[in-house]
Amino acid sequence: MTTSFLITLREGFEASLIVAILLAYLSKTNRKEDARYVWWGTATAVVACVVAGTGIYLAVDGLNGKVEMATEGTIALAAAVVLTQMIFWMRKNSQHLSVELRSKVDTSAKTALFTIAFVAVVREGLETVLFLLSAETTSSSGSSVVIGGLLGLVAAVGLGLAIFAGGRKIDLKLFFTVTAVLLIMFAAGLAGKAVHEYRELIGWENGWLVQPAWTIDSGMWSSGTFYDFMKGFFGWHNAAENIRVITYFAFLAPTLYFFLRKPAKAAVQPAQAVSRDSDVAVEVTL
Repeated sequence: MTTSFLITLREGFEASLIVAILLAYLSKTNRKEDARYVWWGTATAVVACVVAGTGIYLAVDGLNGKVEMATEGTIALAAAVVLTQMIFWMRKNSQHLSVELRSKVDTSAKTALFTIAFVAVVREGLETVLFLLSAETTSSSGSSVVIGGLLGLVAAVGLGLAIFAGGRKIDLKLFFTVTAVLLIMFAAGLAGKAVHEYRELIGWENGWLVQPAWTIDSGMWSSGTFYDFMKGFFGWHNAAENIRVITYFAFLAPTLYFFLRKPAKAAVQPAQAVSRDSDVAVEVTL
């Protein structure tokens, strides 16, 4: 549940953030009547994501044998790559997100407002579908994935509404940093799972790399709710093979290093780029 909650909270909040900025700026510039195009774009994207997610789930549900191994390994690998790319993209582009969106709104026709909202929401929605599929294949409780995902979406919408009704500046650095680190750890677990599935797919069963790094037969680290949480979120396994553990840390260490290191200073933006009397400026600095 915690894994899916974090995924939908993060992805849903990014979509909510973009929609909130668009709506707030339309309100500020006396274009409230155009807000309906943003809402239509958002609603259409949600429906498209639900349909696509249901179709993908039905397509992969019930697979077994080597097909299941190949599918789960590929989904886990794709989710790890997309998730990591998303985190670094947000880190790079979030600082001037509000300015860029307001610039697009200033030059946008009504259909363009629909498109901006649709693309923003559908992008996050399809990523969420991919991540939730990965969360389900690494967790023993499918129902907890659904419940956690719904709770995360509710929280994300609440945060979006708070931004729409909020003050001049909202510093989201801590939120995005903490969730990004946790999701990087989740992505490392997915990378380890992908290697595990591909190893089983090709029938590689001999050698030190496929021997268990540890074997835990009893206690909360071997089964139960805590075990399910650690398995679903961090890729923990009570008998993880050496290659899986090596893959986890080989992915985690450099990714965390590049994310947490201080980025090079970007070129100073012209003062005119941000309106000083704007009440909807949202700064996201990572």
